[in-house]
Amino acid sequence: MSSINRAPGISFIDRIEESLISAILGIMTVITFANVVARYVFNANILWALEATVFLFGWLVLLGASYAVKKNAHLGVDAVVDIVPAPVRRVLALISVAVCIVFSCLLLKGAWDYWANFANLPQTTGRWFPTGFEDSFRAKAWYEVNDIPIPEWLRFLEGAMNDGDEYEKLPRFIPYVVLPVSMALLLFRFCQAAVLVWQGKLDRIVASHEVEDELEEMRDQRGEA
Repeated sequence: MSSINRAPGISFIDRIEESLISAILGIMTVITFANVVARYVFNANILWALEATVFLFGWLVLLGASYAVKKNAHLGVDAVVDIVPAPVRRVLALISVAVCIVFSCLLLKGAWDYWANFANLPQTTGRWFPTGFEDSFRAKAWYEVNDIPIPEWLRFLEGAMNDGDEYEKLPRFIPYVVLPVSMALLLFRFCQAAVLVWQGKLDRIVASHEVEDELEEMRDQRGEA
């Protein structure tokens, strides 16, 4: 009862992380391969390749957090959970997921506040939880990354975000947008887990049996009972 079962018909929203992670891995592979070919075949270098792969890896890690919640794959200790009866286990799971939801809300606020000004948007007010939005703030959409050039098809952002001034590099709010997006997904996945726990379909939100699974696999390979 420790895994989240999905219905056979999987909606797009259930595929968000898988789709993005697959795309990111593919793009990272293409960029790295192209840079290797450029270096060893043409004695050249793709200057923006390293920065691009660093950003993409950051996206991979942050999106992986919500993906692990969806797959019930975050590590944890369930020594107490396994020795208590089912009703108590459900209460403990509800407490755990409630704490995770609160923590996700804090992460989402912090992520939005860090990203917002880069996108010419106001940060939230309030120390812990949002109480509103800033009345005035310093717009920072003119901030650029170090090496990645802006694609021509994104030139429309110059008028919308940079008062018509030309971007030489990619504006920072584009790679940084993963911060609020990933934290919003994390909060959403914990809310999904909370519903499953409340319905009695889930009794924990962590997995902690990797060693046991490996030992079981070794026993099977040795033909042990």
